[in-house]
Amino acid sequence: MQNNKPFVAFLLLFNIFSFSAFSQGKNIDQIITIVGDNIILKSDIEAVNLQNQAQGITSEGDMKCEILEDLMVEKLLVAEAQLDTTIVVTPNQINQQLNMRIDYFTQHLGSQQAVEEYFKKPIASIKSDLREVIENEILSNQMRNKIIENIKATPSEVRYFYRNFPENEKPVIPTQFEYAQITLQPGIDEKEENRIKDELRNIKKRVEDGENFTMFAVLYSEGPSASKGGDLGYFGRAQMDPAFSQAAFNLRAGQVSNVVKSEFGYHLIQMIDREGDKVQCRHIIMKPQVDAETKENALHAIDSLVNDIRAEKISFAQAASRFSDDKDTRNSGGLVVDPQTMSSKFEIDNLPPNVSKKLAVLNINEISDPFFSINAKNQREEIKTVKLIDKIEQHKANLSEDYPMISDMFLQKKQNEIIQEWIAERQAKTYIRIDPTYQNCNFSFKNWIK
Repeated sequence: MQNNKPFVAFLLLFNIFSFSAFSQGKNIDQIITIVGDNIILKSDIEAVNLQNQAQGITSEGDMKCEILEDLMVEKLLVAEAQLDTTIVVTPNQINQQLNMRIDYFTQHLGSQQAVEEYFKKPIASIKSDLREVIENEILSNQMRNKIIENIKATPSEVRYFYRNFPENEKPVIPTQFEYAQITLQPGIDEKEENRIKDELRNIKKRVEDGENFTMFAVLYSEGPSASKGGDLGYFGRAQMDPAFSQAAFNLRAGQVSNVVKSEFGYHLIQMIDREGDKVQCRHIIMKPQVDAETKENALHAIDSLVNDIRAEKISFAQAASRFSDDKDTRNSGGLVVDPQTMSSKFEIDNLPPNVSKKLAVLNINEISDPFFSINAKNQREEIKTVKLIDKIEQHKANLSEDYPMISDMFLQKKQNEIIQEWIAERQAKTYIRIDPTYQNCNFSFKNWIK
């Protein structure tokens, strides 16, 4: 953390670490700060500080002073949000965030039982402790969004911002690649599919006869949740494969599904709990294996397709549209887009290693020989060829090539300035008292101590 960090850094820090502060309880404690009608306790600061230490987060300044200032900013935002009748937090919003938080800790600690043991209280009590914390997080986020909702970046402002940016501080853009792909997933033999389904049906019968589903998940499931007895935590319908979700949401507590086919493999699903629009389930997944002959046939098919493209019998885009098994790219001529940024430009470090190796030796508009790869979504083996559409060499950011990034930089700067102005105004109007032990802090905002 830096002393001049933008407020947005606090939102991330508080969202990740606030849970610990409320897991410790509030016994006899010291009031460090009063902000309007709200107080900040010594235990609040200590809990966040311990979490930072555990995560290896360091500071060039005084960590506890920075934590305190982050908490004071949060109190100002929440107080204003509570006065704004257009800002509403619904029970459903809180419940969704509660489930996400429990899922976060379950993933890192291994199971819900481990979460309960770590915090020395049942899940229900943890959720109860978290409810007010999460409500405040939602309020502060909504208030911040409302403050900056009308802030825009015009082209003339962006150009002015770029022209006045010190040359030695202009960001360096790493080499970027734009590419398209055609992907074939070798088919599964019917006998292999039937073998998997028979195994799962046998497990279901044994569970219904009284044996433990969790034990079978640990022994036989081929998914990452196997070590947790197949427990997937709470999830909504849209978070899972449609066929999987449909089966899961139709189950009663304790009930085991029939065999379910998804793009990832074949499943048995057992309902654990239902809460609002989310369910908690455990599952067993088995993945059919592709035999060597089928792989060889698929490799031959895509190799023939590559030869046809090189011979200009069909374009790469047409081939992707007609033959590619990748539903995310086939309708765009095979063009690959980062789902996080919605950009088609990738830095080398953000590409799968086998793809980056192929692209690195291609010329623009050249296509690779077929190669084996692992599908990032369903972890199935596939065969693909890639085409290098464009390569942008490493360079200092400029308006012609990097306008969207420069515009985002300026917009964030402008939003942070508006937030800072808002905080300064609220400081002047709000009663604030800080314990003498923290009055020597080098705060980013100078008006905390009056």
